[in-house]
Amino acid sequence: MMQPTVYSKSGQILSASTAAFTVCFAVWTIFSIIGIRIRQELGLSETQFGLLVGTPILTGSLIRVALGIWTDQYGGRVVFTMTMLAAATATFLLAGAHTYPQMLLAALGVGIAGGSFAVGVAYVSRWYPPERQGTALGIFGAGNVGAAVTKFLAPFVLVAFGWQAVAQVWAAGLLLMAAVFWFTTSDDPVIVERRRSGIKPKSAWLELEPLKNVQIWRFSLYYFFVFGAFVALALWLPQYLINVYGLDIKTAGMIAAFFSVPASLFRAYGGHLSDSFGARRVLYWTFLVSAVATFILSYPPTDYIVHGLKGTTAFHLEMSLVGFIITIFVLGFFMALGKAAVYKHIPVYYPDHVGSAGGLVGMIGGLGGFLLPILFGVLLDLTGLWTSCFMALFVLVTGALLWMHAAIRQMERAAVGEALAELPPFPEMQGMPEPATAPRKGGALTDWRPEDPAFWQEKGRRIARRNLWLSIPALLLSFAIWQVWSVVVAKLPLVGFTFTTDQLFWLAALPGLSGATLRIFYSFMVPIFGGRLWTTLTTWSLIIPAVGIGYAVQNPDTPYVILLGLALLCGFGGGNFASSMANISFFFPKAEKGNALALNAGLGNLGVSVVQFVVPLAITAGIFGWLGGDPAMVKGAAGEAPLWLQNAGFVFVPFIAISAFAAWFGMNDIASAKASFAEQAVIFQRRHNWIMCWLYTGTFGSFIGYSAGFPLLSKMLFPEVNALQFAFLGPLVGALSRSGSGWLADKYGGGRVTFWAFVLMMAGVAGVLWFVGVKDQPGAFYGFLAAFLVLFFATGVGNASTFQMIPVIMAKEMGRLMPAADAETRRRQAEKESAAITGFTSAIAAFGAFFIPKGYGTSIALTGGPEAALWGFLLFYVSCLAITWAVYTRKGGLLHDVERAKRSSPVHPAAAK
Repeated sequence: MMQPTVYSKSGQILSASTAAFTVCFAVWTIFSIIGIRIRQELGLSETQFGLLVGTPILTGSLIRVALGIWTDQYGGRVVFTMTMLAAATATFLLAGAHTYPQMLLAALGVGIAGGSFAVGVAYVSRWYPPERQGTALGIFGAGNVGAAVTKFLAPFVLVAFGWQAVAQVWAAGLLLMAAVFWFTTSDDPVIVERRRSGIKPKSAWLELEPLKNVQIWRFSLYYFFVFGAFVALALWLPQYLINVYGLDIKTAGMIAAFFSVPASLFRAYGGHLSDSFGARRVLYWTFLVSAVATFILSYPPTDYIVHGLKGTTAFHLEMSLVGFIITIFVLGFFMALGKAAVYKHIPVYYPDHVGSAGGLVGMIGGLGGFLLPILFGVLLDLTGLWTSCFMALFVLVTGALLWMHAAIRQMERAAVGEALAELPPFPEMQGMPEPATAPRKGGALTDWRPEDPAFWQEKGRRIARRNLWLSIPALLLSFAIWQVWSVVVAKLPLVGFTFTTDQLFWLAALPGLSGATLRIFYSFMVPIFGGRLWTTLTTWSLIIPAVGIGYAVQNPDTPYVILLGLALLCGFGGGNFASSMANISFFFPKAEKGNALALNAGLGNLGVSVVQFVVPLAITAGIFGWLGGDPAMVKGAAGEAPLWLQNAGFVFVPFIAISAFAAWFGMNDIASAKASFAEQAVIFQRRHNWIMCWLYTGTFGSFIGYSAGFPLLSKMLFPEVNALQFAFLGPLVGALSRSGSGWLADKYGGGRVTFWAFVLMMAGVAGVLWFVGVKDQPGAFYGFLAAFLVLFFATGVGNASTFQMIPVIMAKEMGRLMPAADAETRRRQAEKESAAITGFTSAIAAFGAFFIPKGYGTSIALTGGPEAALWGFLLFYVSCLAITWAVYTRKGGLLHDVERAKRSSPVHPAAAK
């Protein structure tokens, strides 16, 4: 058993070990940069260059078994320090090499730094319990980012002072790190206990005993790809980019670092996923995505000539630099997850032989980093195709995937009943001693009783509020991406795009169409997958349209169909609202649900205002430097000025990543909220589901539709006014009124507040119609803006009140629908149906983001003005007002008695009759 003091030191040990491994990895991959200059000086062939950059990898791989055994015998602190000192000496002597044989000899010594991985795995694992080793080793393995350090910094030192200076500086850094490591770490608890008891370490032959087991060699094959291919690509990419895309060495190094960073830092995330969901599942995703990515990357530049009835058509197919960077980023991300998944098993299944077992797996993986660059060079010499390296990787990963799946299927066919659930993460582990297991930490709340006052006060409110405040920024970013086209379309003509008015309105409207459609499906996802996982995945999905827009708008020749596709992809953001609201509805008691949902939706809706305020500012500055691309020169009142329209997408990328990480590490799932689609599909039989869809379309559909269409409409009606500087005000007013008015519905009743919200919306549309009719009069724009602000304010209030109505309606309906059920059963059913209805109504209402802008465009195309569309909206609000009164608020209506009951007495679903 480890003592408490051991755990107290674990964080310090992990930090020091990760820093040391980062420096070692930077030294280990030094030839990826200086090798390019050495090749030029010595006139090396591709095969010779591959051998040079691969030689340190060979040493670092072969030495891992020995270093791992020595770590088990003598302790990681001593072995790690000696490894760094030896590598620093060899790296310093490298600066004095002049011939190719001397370079190869020095490279053998430099490779000692790569053996540090086996030392660190054995050393770090002894400071953590089994249930935390996956995450700990994932964090340690993130030291692979040292490859990115070398690619980012070494080119600048090389250009300024020569490759010899790089070797000397890197050697000095490794020497300094060795000293820091020695004075900030301690001997691991196993070594301390061995010294205290006087037990001698096992002989090296006994340490090699697990290597007789053929199963561990399969781990090595997986690691050969996820780690060996990573190292090989880290070494190969700079020259690939220089030769294929004509980049200079600095730019090539920075882009190669763009691959190395995710393939390193996300290793810690892979360890967490392996701890939470199982390493086998992580490896499946790694191999599947990697197979797709390497297949795409392996396709060489090709010219096609198609002979058809109307003549020949010729076209060229080649991956652009942008596409290459995105694909290689995805490949590196999943390689990182796979590296952690493989090493999750070493300390669990070989607790007494972590050094030797981990050393063997690391050795085979490292050999991949040695053999693959040589193979890349040979294939290039033989085929003349630069993409041949990715062809080889595609064959490798496909073979690993098929082998793993075939072995797993063989086990599954032989297992039945409970035996299937007890299978180990890998078939290789069958017959091995069963490791001690611990409950997985997946963030699930197994005891959740928000209606229990004592539970709520003690811990429920704190947990619910944390999930709410993590949900809000994710939802805000979702709305921002969903509505980013509302700003971008107004600027497209300025940067050279020549689209008609109707085409521009289509671009503004399509995100609403796809977002609304996705909401239908997203409505049911939280009870199936859990709010934590679903929020994380859907937040990450926002990066796809954000990056796509950033690159597409830089070229006016981008086909219109590509822009239409990106507009549809922005619907990812719109779909997120349904799942976000359904998720938050599970956390709060009935008395606070209205306000919580209003805050989540209202502050999330601020994303519309944020995008219309931030984007006009972001596109005026080159905030991403050369990475963001060149600006377009746009004519203005003061002359030409640069415009970075691509920043409309790029500016949100870092915030999306931060929010996704925060959601994963900070949010929770509620175990009792789990339900299949079939269980939730009962809402389609509830007539109030369809009535609330109609009413919520009147409130939220209007908010999001007016938000999408207002910038372009105002620019067309009032061209003499810079309307874009006021566009954010409407969504801002609507979002704030929603988040600030939830208490009104909780206090006075959602039905009554909704009724008066529709009255105010009718007045707002009437005002808009009036000022459109006198738009040529002085000051008409400001009256037009004021009328729209009234509309936005009313939609915000109505958004909050309609959502408050749903749980109240279902709480009352459960007494009629489930008369024989007990109070708790009715409460749980009301909660599930309310969440599903909340999501589904938001899905239907979101079609307003499509119909309102498209209604403007159609009205203008047919009649020359937007008045016909506005009259249609007014009639729709009349119908909403009539339905609200007839079904809910009149005397005898469903909510009449509930909303006029004592205001201080909250309505509890369980108590509904």
